[in-house]
Formats: sequence, structure tokens, C-alpha cells
Amino acid sequence: MNNNKNIYIFVAGFIALSFASCVTQKYKQPELKTENLYRGISSTDSTSIADLQPSVLFKDEALRALIQEGLSNNLDLKSAIERMRIAQANLTGSKLAFLPTLTADVSVADNKQSSAALNFPSGVNINTETQLYKAQLSASWELDIWGKLASSKRSALASFLQTDAAKRVVQTQLISNIANAYYSLIALDQQLKITEQTLKVREKSVETIKSLKEAGIVNGAAVVQSEANKYAAEVSIPDLKRSIRETENALSILLNRPAGQIQRSNIDNQQVYNDLNTGVPSLLLKNRPDVQQAEFAFRAAFENTNVAKTYFYPSLTLTANGGLSSLKLQNLFDNSVFYNIVGGLTQPIFNRGQNKVRLETAKANQQIAFNDFQKAILTAGSEVSNALYAYQTAIEKETSRAKQIASLQKAVEFTEELLKYSSATNYTDVLTSEQSLLNAQLSAVNDKLQKLQAVVNLYRALGGGWK
Repeated sequence: MNNNKNIYIFVAGFIALSFASCVTQKYKQPELKTENLYRGISSTDSTSIADLQPSVLFKDEALRALIQEGLSNNLDLKSAIERMRIAQANLTGSKLAFLPTLTADVSVADNKQSSAALNFPSGVNINTETQLYKAQLSASWELDIWGKLASSKRSALASFLQTDAAKRVVQTQLISNIANAYYSLIALDQQLKITEQTLKVREKSVETIKSLKEAGIVNGAAVVQSEANKYAAEVSIPDLKRSIRETENALSILLNRPAGQIQRSNIDNQQVYNDLNTGVPSLLLKNRPDVQQAEFAFRAAFENTNVAKTYFYPSLTLTANGGLSSLKLQNLFDNSVFYNIVGGLTQPIFNRGQNKVRLETAKANQQIAFNDFQKAILTAGSEVSNALYAYQTAIEKETSRAKQIASLQKAVEFTEELLKYSSATNYTDVLTSEQSLLNAQLSAVNDKLQKLQAVVNLYRALGGGWK
């Protein structure tokens, strides 16, 4: 008997799965073109710097400590983890939907009828009162013959994985933001240092010009111009200090600490990682968390379309209840058992087009999610290309910038000497040379910053930082 029962269950399950396969579809990752995704770059190597740990990419100990602090304390990352917990709860709920519901009910019903209601003769006043005591269990179970519950569970799973990918997006962006802010901070430190050194030189230049005026070599206009040149350097220092303070405060927010000073090294000590392997573009599908997030969103939308299709087909629900019932409480457990089992098949016929609207909406959302998935891939490829090109242009500027600074240093020296010992030049030439030298030195710092941040941005663009 048990063997026959098992066979019936197996056949019923097989039939249900067959019906489900006719209505719902199995998800397959869509084919996306990744060839030539990196502009001007062709690579067949599967090695990528995205596989590196941040401690390998970043050699600065102070920066490593800040990144670790951010990963432990950042509020955005903590919120992303909480969103994962919400998605996990929804996933658990979708799994429990396969189980029957079970409720317990204990009740007492009091029923009273008058003599008039009972059709007794006039003048006879008899009231009848009875109590019904009942204790019962009720169960309901919807058979997933069309795959609605299974698709709902897969949609919930995709949504959970989407929140997991979103958490990794926050993590990779956090590492990038901390590193870029740190490099900006030490670049500002260097620019402040250069400007302060320039100010000291110009203060001495003012004294020199005053001496030259007393010797009759230059006039009063040169003295005024030299003082204005000094003030030009002096007035830029407060703005640099303000930028340093604001960058420290922004970095403190990323670390979830009150605004304060950030311990740091200097830009001269930075070692730029130069083994910039990108790997093949298709690696973005498994390395880049925002691309994975977009795919999981598409997958959830795909399963929601499956769910919408099942509403056009009948649902089969089994309900059962049973318990004890008696007119007297003391007899509740004496031969007062009742039960019933009902199987119901509900077929939608007319519901004001809600099923059609539900399906059309689900299909539209699925297409939107697919478009977002494609856009995520294209955006990732563009960001990789931009970061690599920024690194390449920074390299190209290094040699030329060094030559420019060397030439300007000589120009300043020559014009100052000519001003002292001959009339072949005037102080305007000296001013021009000094200002050009300062601008070139500050630009050299920006070149180094561009190089450092290009590596950080490439690391993030390739999906590094979460493994």
C-alpha cells in the first residue's frame, strides 16, 4: 500500500513539473558582446589586477590602515549589509511558501432562542440556550503545478544575490574613494609645501629688489611688482589649507569618525603599481559587482515574468480541517471528532484584465532590466578605457614636465642675474619666469596625482577590492 502511495506521489509530482515547464521558462544568461570593449586595447591574458588584494596594490602603510578602518566602520557598507538581511528574510519567506499553512482555533459559541422563535403557543415563555465548544486545526496547501512558487523563490534568490552584489559595489567604491581622497590629500600637502617655499623665495626677492632700487639699478615699480608677486603666492596658501581641511573631513566621513586630522605619508614616497593587467573584457561579468548586480536584477525580473504567466492558469489548493466539537465542555473529548478535506481548482475567467496588465508590466520591467544590464557592461568597459588612458597620458607628461621645470628654473636664475648686473632685462621677465615655474611645479604634483588615481580607478573599474 505504501509503495502504491509513493508511486502516486511521484507521478503527481512529475506531472506538476511537466505542467510548470510548459508555462515558465528556465533562466539562461543572455549573450552580450564584450569584444573591443576596451578602446584601443586587445588582451587575451586572463590575469587582471582586479584579483589583487588592496594590501598588494597599495604599499603605503597609512593608506592600508585607513582602508581597513573604512571596511570595518563605514556606514554605507553597514547599511548595505542590513539590506542583505532584508533580502535574506524575503528569500526565507519564499521558501516557506511551499509548505502548507496550519492554524489552530478554540472557540465557544453561545446560542439563545426565544419561545416566539421556536413557535411555542402564546403565553408559553421558554428560552432555549445552548453552547457549542469547538477545538480545531485547519490546513491549506497550494500545489505549485505551474511553477509560480518556484519562480517566486528564484526571484527572491536573485534579489538576495543582487543585494550581495550591491554590498560589494559599496565595498569596491569605498576602497577607491578612500585611496583617491588620500592621494588628493598628500598632493595638496605637496602643493602647500611648494607654495610656502616659493613664498619664502619671493620674500627674499622683495628684499633683493629693494637693495637694487637703492643702488639705482631698478625703479620703484619693480619693488611694487615684487611685493605683488609675493602676495600672489601668499594669498593662495589659505585656499590650499582649506582644501586640505575639507579633504580630511570628507575622508573622516568615509571612516565613520568625527572630522579630524588624518595620519598620512607624502606623495614623494608613493610607489605607483605599474603592472596593469586588464585581462579579457569578459572577466567583467564575474569580477565587477555592479555588472553582477545588474544581471541579478534582470534575473529577478525574468522570474517575475514567469510568475505573471502562471496567473492565467488554474490554481489547485487542498484544504483540510478537523478537531473536536461538543455541546458540553465535559464531553469535548468523548466521540466528538469531526474532519473534512476539500480540493479546489480555481480558474481565472474575468478579473478586469489584471492578469494581462500584470504580465505586460512584468515583461516591460524585464526589458528595462536587460537594458540596464547591457549599459552596465558598456559603462564598465568605458571606465576601464578611461582609467588606462589617464595613466598613459600621465606617463607621457612626466618627461616633458621635468624638462619644463628644469628650463624654467634656469630661466629664473638667468633673468635674476641679468637684472642684477645688466639692463638687458626688466623685473617683468623675472615675474613671468617665477610664476611659470610655480605653475609647472604645481602641475607636476597634479601629474603624479593623476597617475596614482588612474591606478585606483582602473582597479575599481576592473572589479577589484571585494575578493
